[in-house]
Formats: sequence, C-alpha cells, structure tokens
Amino acid sequence: MRVALGADHAGFQMKNAVADHLRALGHNVLDLGADSAEPSDYPDFAEAVGRAVVEGRAERGVLVCGSGVGAAVAANKLPGIRAGLCHDTYSAHQGVEHDDMNVLVLGSRVIGPELARELVEAFLKASFSGEERHRRRLAKVAALEDGAARPDAEERNRT
Repeated sequence: MRVALGADHAGFQMKNAVADHLRALGHNVLDLGADSAEPSDYPDFAEAVGRAVVEGRAERGVLVCGSGVGAAVAANKLPGIRAGLCHDTYSAHQGVEHDDMNVLVLGSRVIGPELARELVEAFLKASFSGEERHRRRLAKVAALEDGAARPDAEERNRT
C-alpha cells in the first residue's frame, strides 16, 4: 500500500520510526516531511498528507504531531479526508471499518514508538465494511462537508 506520511517537528522522530516500520512491512512510503526537528507548523503537513490521499497519490495517510489534536483538526478541513486521532488499536481499525477513516493521526508526546507501530498496522490492515448503516452515516458526514446538512437537524438536536 502507498502511505503518505507527515509530521511537524514534534512528530519528526516518530514519523521516521513509522516510515522505517512501514517499509519493513513492504509498504511504499511517501514522506512529506518534516525533514528535521526544527520548529514547523502541523497544518502544512496535514494539508500535504490529506491532498496526497484525496488526489490518489496515496491510499492512506499517517500524521504525527505532539498531541495529534492539531493535525487531526487541520486534516479534517480537507474535503474527502476522514482523519482520526487514535491511541488504541481498537479505534485504529474500527475507524476504518465503520467510518472509512483514511488518515491516522498519532500524538508523539502521548504514545511511544512501539504502540505507534501497532496502531499503524491495525489501521492499514483494516478495510471499510461497507455495511448499509455505515454507508448511511458516511453520506450524512459528506452532506455536512458539502454544507448540505438538513435544515431541521438543529431542531432535532434540541429535543
């Protein structure tokens, strides 16, 4: 599988460890930076990884920043990206199986390298179930993304 990989300065070392692990597993890695531990901005790498996935240059993406929160927020601003911050293996595979997650986000100041490797493996081995309930929910997510959410949604949520 071709995997786009990116990290800011806080995730630089973990990104390199993940890249080595992915290559050892036989995956093709598209390393989109950072290229050093010098201070950098996570939105730049979230955009690079997200665009690589949306444009089809990679099948999936992995982002690493300090907590993972900023990179997840930034990546999810790109139409077509479903990024999930995961620090447990259940979420890493379930996010793909149920939510068709296409970008895994990790917090390098939250987890260690061994867990990062396990999470990446769980994420990449998983596939979307395609079950009707999950397709229905993803259609609603896509509607939100397109700005076409049903106008009565706010009313329903108040009750």
